[in-house]
Amino acid sequence: MTQGKLSLSNKDNNGSTSEQAFVPPSPPIYEESIAGMTCLVKGVGITYIAPCYDDVEMLTEFTWDDHNIRRVFIRKVYTILLVQLLVTVAIVALFTFCDPVRDYIQTNPGWYWASYAVFFVTYLTLSCCSAPRRQFPWNLILLTIFTLSLSYMTGMLSSYYNTKSVVMCLGIAAAVCLVVTIFSFQTKFDVTSCHGMLFMFCLVMFISGLVLAVVLPFQYVPWLDAIYASLGAILFTMFLAFDTQLLMGNKRYTMSPEEYVFATLSIYLDIVYIFSFFLQIFGAKRD
Repeated sequence: MTQGKLSLSNKDNNGSTSEQAFVPPSPPIYEESIAGMTCLVKGVGITYIAPCYDDVEMLTEFTWDDHNIRRVFIRKVYTILLVQLLVTVAIVALFTFCDPVRDYIQTNPGWYWASYAVFFVTYLTLSCCSAPRRQFPWNLILLTIFTLSLSYMTGMLSSYYNTKSVVMCLGIAAAVCLVVTIFSFQTKFDVTSCHGMLFMFCLVMFISGLVLAVVLPFQYVPWLDAIYASLGAILFTMFLAFDTQLLMGNKRYTMSPEEYVFATLSIYLDIVYIFSFFLQIFGAKRD
């Protein structure tokens, strides 16, 4: 045996012993070991290195196994969501407490239908088109336009209700959303596996909406309107739990970290609809 080498003694076919020198290969350096098989996953002010896979689904599964990436993704979503909610509450407060603004928007309903058209177009663009939804800064620009249009619609709806009712429904909606969010993060129950039930619930709401569209123009039925609003509040509360667990990423169905705009849009829309249905249930119309 020589220094620096490992000798292996093997017998050949004739029974003689031969000495074979075995030199272990030197380990590759770090740059060589990750060359061609890593990619950069960027977070908020942080850049992580994660393996690149050809299969997007595998990349998503690996990414969600990294708790740092998931934390950055959740923090980014809720930061944008907080800004959206502050803008919405500010517009609702302006339309509710400022009499000249309230009188103007109520006497000019054309702005409402214009905002509805903008809301509908931006919602379809962000929901159905992955390119503008993922491309910065267009995704944030579209999300800003979407937020302003939906905030205007919510503010105009609130202007027809008593100020105390609006404040009360804001508090109820905030409490419900907080409880549902904490429940979704803490519970072991997988809400994402109940997507079939949510789909059937949506069909019920769609059929009920068609019935109301036919009945209410002829005669207003308060209890029928209250039942529809109650079903809507329950449905979007369930959707809030569903979207929150999609955001968490440790359930049956998960959301890709690249879809932070879509995740924010979904949760924001759930919260606004919950407030709108509570306002329809508990709100008292302005005299």
